[in-house]
Amino acid sequence: MSTSLPYSMKDVEYDNAKFRHRSFFKVTARSLFASSMKNECTRCSTGKFLVVLMLGGLAYLMLLHTSKPHVSNELNKGMITNNENNIAMIGNSGLRRFWRRPPRLPPRLSPDAQSSNTSVTTPAQLNEDLKWMARQQSVKGAFVHAWSGYKNYAMGYDELMPLSQRGIDGLGGLGATIVDALDTAMIMGADDVVSEASSWIETNLSERISQKGQVNLFETTIRVLGGLLSAYHLSGEQGMKPTRGGAKPIVYLETAKNLANRLLSAFTSSPTSIPYSDVVLRDHSAHPAPDGLSSTSEVSTLQLEFNYLSTLSGDPKYSLESMKVLEHLKTLPKAEGLVPIYISPHTGEFSGENIRLGSRGDSYYEYLLKVWLQQGATHSSNLTYLYDMYEEAMRGVRHLLVRKSIPKGLVFVGELPYGPKGAFSPKMDHLVCFLPGTLALGATKGITKEKAMKENLLTFEDLENLKLAEDLAKTCFEMYSVTSTGLAPEIAYFHIEEYSEGGLDGGNKSSEYLDDIIIKHADRHNLLRPETVESLFILYRITEDPRYREWGWQIFEAFEKFTKVDSGGYTSLNDVTMLPPQRRDKMETFFLGETLKYLYLLFGDRSVIPLDEFIFNTEAHPFPIQNTLKKG
Repeated sequence: MSTSLPYSMKDVEYDNAKFRHRSFFKVTARSLFASSMKNECTRCSTGKFLVVLMLGGLAYLMLLHTSKPHVSNELNKGMITNNENNIAMIGNSGLRRFWRRPPRLPPRLSPDAQSSNTSVTTPAQLNEDLKWMARQQSVKGAFVHAWSGYKNYAMGYDELMPLSQRGIDGLGGLGATIVDALDTAMIMGADDVVSEASSWIETNLSERISQKGQVNLFETTIRVLGGLLSAYHLSGEQGMKPTRGGAKPIVYLETAKNLANRLLSAFTSSPTSIPYSDVVLRDHSAHPAPDGLSSTSEVSTLQLEFNYLSTLSGDPKYSLESMKVLEHLKTLPKAEGLVPIYISPHTGEFSGENIRLGSRGDSYYEYLLKVWLQQGATHSSNLTYLYDMYEEAMRGVRHLLVRKSIPKGLVFVGELPYGPKGAFSPKMDHLVCFLPGTLALGATKGITKEKAMKENLLTFEDLENLKLAEDLAKTCFEMYSVTSTGLAPEIAYFHIEEYSEGGLDGGNKSSEYLDDIIIKHADRHNLLRPETVESLFILYRITEDPRYREWGWQIFEAFEKFTKVDSGGYTSLNDVTMLPPQRRDKMETFFLGETLKYLYLLFGDRSVIPLDEFIFNTEAHPFPIQNTLKKG
């Protein structure tokens, strides 16, 4: 469709030089009487004759001139709709056109402006779109296959053992896979799965909550409570398009409140602001872990869920209890914003000096940013201290934990097992691969890098963090491509001047980073983890760089090739460096709740769950950001 020019018929009637109206009578008067020569001519009979002759000729031309003025297609259409007015317009304008020069048309739109107003899809772009649509459907097919194995052999259990074709309860017996997978099915439009999962939740989950014993506060909050709250939003409440099938949304909210009321005992039972790690659901009691300590990441990764429940329920108690943790952590001493991985609920103080962004430390840093973003990310809010803590921590990461490997210079994040004054360890858990996505999200707050640059929203520190995010994402991808299977180990070490071990490479002899990455025998397992594809999804949304999609597709193909179980489900692996890899007989709930969800979104339209309107909890359950929340 062509773009119409930005002018109308009025422009044709105006003097183009100064854009003022030229009256027919003024034109005639100026032409006949303004000059002295014309005045002299009218005093003689010959002159008078010539004037009469000229006027007669003008009248004749007006009657015989039938050509229409030049107008755009849109103007022609408009003229046809009112014949009487148009006849008058053409008649009146005939003489004017005779007496004046043709008007200069207003300037046409520039090619850039025209392209911005038209959406022309080239054949190449169409083929690219179709390719990613097909790949997205492959991910949906994998999800349905994973669900079918779980449904057939483990329905109601927490997790599937796909090789043994049975279920196990490792997370308290609340059917964790069902709740973790539900919003993924909603996003994918897997209506049969939504119907089956929601039916089980409506029939069984509340009873399970009231009867079950001990659960971990952190795992139950991020997987079960988070899954219920996300399902409530996506199921049609608060302006979302309703999903087909499934329970009424109120079922999810009431079940979430029932669960959260029991989980609150972890906070209220503790003598400090730091909650106990374990809760006994049936009797509303809680107790600390056997060693008396809680993980720093676990106590600080509850706030998105409890804050959102307070918003939905109108009861502030959930938010108040959970936010006491972060308010307390703000007051504790830190090493350039970095914190030890253990904390005591008895004293409220950190325990030990071990600093890392892997297990027990990771999501502390993630939620500093995300809890601030959840409330609308305004620098005038009373949660600004969280963003300040996040920024300080990222400066500490860059200064104390970031190194480059040799010989090829992969950027990685190591550990300080004995604190900032102790020796540096070049160990990096796969869990650390959440960090590239978090860094990118913190830099642009969810909008694209291009938009943030145009609106001058990025500070120098934001640009530093975005560069680090892209460097770390490459390292995380190379942890996959360096192995024989194309799947990452649980833990990798990096070759630096102070540390090197021979004979422990990933097995892919064609990888240029074979000598940079060291994989010890005890660390070679793969649990179907989501952190790398999570970061690829966020970085693709923010940078729009297609390489992140391609990397994600390579990872998905490796999952399909080596972890898919024909009878249903996917399995973790014992050794990613060996071919064929030994299978481990476990499908974690987060494979359906996170890994496949992020891959599906990576390959899909960026308007689905936009990053400036939703925040993902650490288990990939999306909640609406506060200032975008639609009241139902």
